[in-house]
Amino acid sequence: MMIAGIIKFLFVLTVMVIVHELGHFIAARKTGVRVETFSIGFGKKLFRRKGKETEFAVSAIPLGGYVTMAGDTLDNYQGKPDEFFAKPASKRFAIVVCGPVMNYLLGILLFWMIFFFGYPVLTTKVGGLVEGKGAQRAGIQAGDTITAVENVRVQYWDDMVGAIRSRQDQDSLKITLVRAGQEMTYEVQLVQETLPDALKQKRKVGLIGIRPDFETTVVMKHGFWQSLPLGIGKTWELTTLTYKAFWYIITRKIDARESVTGPVGIWELISRTKTLNEIMVLMAVLSISLAIFNLLPVPPLDGGHILFMIIEKLRGKPLDKKTDEIVGRIGWGLFVLLGVAVFVNDLIRLGVVQKAAVLMQKIVGRFIH
Repeated sequence: MMIAGIIKFLFVLTVMVIVHELGHFIAARKTGVRVETFSIGFGKKLFRRKGKETEFAVSAIPLGGYVTMAGDTLDNYQGKPDEFFAKPASKRFAIVVCGPVMNYLLGILLFWMIFFFGYPVLTTKVGGLVEGKGAQRAGIQAGDTITAVENVRVQYWDDMVGAIRSRQDQDSLKITLVRAGQEMTYEVQLVQETLPDALKQKRKVGLIGIRPDFETTVVMKHGFWQSLPLGIGKTWELTTLTYKAFWYIITRKIDARESVTGPVGIWELISRTKTLNEIMVLMAVLSISLAIFNLLPVPPLDGGHILFMIIEKLRGKPLDKKTDEIVGRIGWGLFVLLGVAVFVNDLIRLGVVQKAAVLMQKIVGRFIH
């Protein structure tokens, strides 16, 4: 199980990073910047092949990859016309931003495929009832299939839940269902409760006290061209949700320790996936998240380089080499500290530290006794 999880983790991470670096590579070639190296993985190069001007390599550490361009730092910039810093800010901006753009396109492509090939959704079949709530009191039974809420037809569980919760200000609802082939209608009392939403913000919703039948799912598919706007819409929805989460973390409405994850947490999520559909969904979400994260205005991320270019445009000249170096070092330092903090937080949140402490106590106990 662990080996399978590691393989899936490396596959997902490698695909996302290769797509990201491919964006930089294509933009660099289009703008006349010489790409010296395109590597899959880091560390010692196990395989290499020299193209016309680029060395393509597979390296020993399979954690993503990188692209090296001629003159892409002020230290190695020699003033040649095919170097990164020899190009105007507009072309450098295109090179930098194309990495995150490619991750966005990968996310859209994956969601497009998911909507087209199909994904499992819960039906409106009632799997269980909450004791004392409106559905049980009204006479609804496990096994009933709800077909309408207030005369609005519903086919899937999420649609039905949305129809019920959106009417939280009503005292009761008219629920239409099918039982043993016979259609029935019940007047069900609605209970108002406060529940956390996707960003753990408390929202007042209406409930009738039913649970889904998790054994009853259907595959929902859409047309080929119809799936494209659905994929774009899902990407936009995820983007706005992510930026809201960033804002809530800054304003301390949500706890960053519970909302931010790193490689350990991502590995844990990927290792739980069982089907190709689940892997595709997770890869789409992670690819879009990687794009958003990379656009943060912090060195050494792509957003940090974009910030420097904006400053260069406003000043009419680039930052001097010393300032660029100092800001870069500070950015790297903060980046490393953030990475360590997220890594440790993942270990604590997933119980790895607690398990290790218990194991250590047992080992010490054996030596003592």
